[in-house]
Amino acid sequence: MNLQVMVDFQVLDESADWIVVDKPAPLIVHPANRQSEPTLLGGLEQLLAYELATGGDLGIITRLDRETSGVVLISKHKAAARELGWIFERRQARKEYLAIVNGWPVQDEWVCEEGIIRAGELGPSEIWVRQVVSERGKDCRTRFRVERRFEREEGRFSVIRCFPETGRMHQIRVHLASGGFPIVGDKLYSRNGAEYLEWMGQGWTPDLQERLILPRHALHAAGLAISWLGAEYRWKAEMSGDLEAFCEGEVVTLSERVVIWNRGE
Repeated sequence: MNLQVMVDFQVLDESADWIVVDKPAPLIVHPANRQSEPTLLGGLEQLLAYELATGGDLGIITRLDRETSGVVLISKHKAAARELGWIFERRQARKEYLAIVNGWPVQDEWVCEEGIIRAGELGPSEIWVRQVVSERGKDCRTRFRVERRFEREEGRFSVIRCFPETGRMHQIRVHLASGGFPIVGDKLYSRNGAEYLEWMGQGWTPDLQERLILPRHALHAAGLAISWLGAEYRWKAEMSGDLEAFCEGEVVTLSERVVIWNRGE
């Protein structure tokens, strides 16, 4: 399938030290070792060409997976990258996500503190990036709050607000799946990863659409807050249109997108 990737990111805020954007899915952040495709970094290099020509150096501070939409923080120079990196290393940033999951949790609020480790460190794994919960895993903590429960013809679903207090790879996705509420459309964690291998080998198929319902995992970086130079900053990104459409009962399919970017118009 020939898919043109949407690069319609929007600038939420900007200073001399950083820029904050709302990244759509399935836009990739960094160039990957695959065929050439638009990236968030490439779009930012065009947008900030003057800053880069006068000594700037972009650094992605909050990396999102290809299929995760929402708030991304990018530093504009190395000194800002160091300072922002320390803020996140000291766990002083406040992050929140919205996830649409399969099922209705009984509790309205709960905390998951299960450690996470790469599956390949415990035994053979066909998927290098897949993570699992384990007593041998690194410390990991996520708070969850149910925002909404709803039904579609495919079953029951919930919108969960997620507050990761650590920054492990795929933390929210793993913790929700471990609790019995995998994120809708999650190829890696809806089951045992077979959907991911099928997608990598065959692309998006009607069979995958039937099983996963959404062509991308329903995870959105909804908010980020930090203290910077004595001031408090808080950025929000409304849930993306495809996820809103899903919540309203619409069928969301894979479609071609126009490659554009803007500076908040």
